[in-house]
Formats: sequence, structure tokens, C-alpha cells
Amino acid sequence: MKHTVFVVEDDAALRELYTYSLENEYALHCFDDGETLFEVLAKNIPDLILLDIMLPGDDGFAILARLKAGRATSHIPVIIVSAKGEEITKVKGLNMGADDYIAKPFGVLELAARIKANLRKNSKTAAEKIVYKDVVIDLSRHQITVAGDQIQTTLKEYDLLCLLSRGAEKVHEREAIFSEVWGGGFMGETRTLDMHIKELRKKLFEAKSEVVIKTIRGVGYVLT
Repeated sequence: MKHTVFVVEDDAALRELYTYSLENEYALHCFDDGETLFEVLAKNIPDLILLDIMLPGDDGFAILARLKAGRATSHIPVIIVSAKGEEITKVKGLNMGADDYIAKPFGVLELAARIKANLRKNSKTAAEKIVYKDVVIDLSRHQITVAGDQIQTTLKEYDLLCLLSRGAEKVHEREAIFSEVWGGGFMGETRTLDMHIKELRKKLFEAKSEVVIKTIRGVGYVLT
């Protein structure tokens, strides 16, 4: 299946160049301003965005800031494409969260290589994370964030949330949870699991997470 690439560019000639160069390899969608982009983002999340800086209405920096602040869009790789060659423009974009920068005029081969490199990098990063709604578990850093803000958990709470998140919206039986998180030979109180679930719920609630741990009476728990 093709990767989806969104392009935000107000120059019709450049949009035509993007279409000619990229549409055979990617599912390509072009927009001439940020307002139209965000209307589509509400329904469809791309794998990468090419973003011009000089745009009508909100400029590229304002769009980038909004992308990185959004729960559903903060993870999307963004390549800034701009005629502004000054170093300060590049530095500002990268500091705001852009993943790469390419200056106009650019070569088609260079553009294609940058897109592939960023998609490859993002794919590798995604493999090291568990993402469900606004909860992101970074396995390489052993870190949990809710809408970008880190929450502190115990080791067992972390392992428990990993298990539930990997099988989100699937009911996990109590015995299976004990086996996965505490090991098959666990001999402690059965209330141990309930206490850990209670603490996780509290931490997710305090972080204003969209994620909820529901009890399936007599069976186990499910993350929704």
C-alpha cells in the first residue's frame, strides 16, 4: 500500500511539479493553505507532510506549531520546503519540530530521497512505540506520555499498560494478565492486579487521557 503524502503549497506550478514527480509512488494530496489542510486532517492522517513557509493566511510556522500541538498530528513527519535560504529559517523550523528542511529550488531526485529517508526513519521509530489514542509508550526509553506529557509509573504499572495497549479494545482475562505481567508462578494476592489497575486509572485520569480501563466483571479488563 502506498504511503500518503500531503503537500501544502500555494504555487500552482509547484503543486503540478509535486504531482508529476510523486503521484506514481505515493498517495498524494495537495493543498494551497492551512485551513484546507486541517479540514482533511480531521478525517485522514498522512504518513508525511511537505510544508511551504510562505502561504496565504497562516504561514508554515503557524501550521507547523498547530500540527505539533495536536494529539492526532504531532507524530507526522514534516519536511519544510521554502525559498527562504537563510539559516535562521531552517533553525526555527527544526526547533519547532520539523523533521527536515529543503530549500527551493530543489532537485526532484533530492526531494524523493528526503521523503524516503524520513518515512524510513519514522517507520523505525514507530516500531519502538506503542500508540493508542493519546497514550504513547516509548519502549526504547521506557517512558509513557499522555498527549505529550510524561507520566510516572511503577515497573508493574508500565508492564501492565504495555500489555493492555498492545491488545487495546480486546478483553484480557485476569489469569492471562497475571501470567504475562507477574509470571506464571505468581503466588500473591489476587487483589494485587486490582490495586495496580486502580493506580493506572488514577494516573490516566489525572493526565486527562482519552484512554479508559474498563472492568469486565468476572473476566478481566479492556483498554478503550
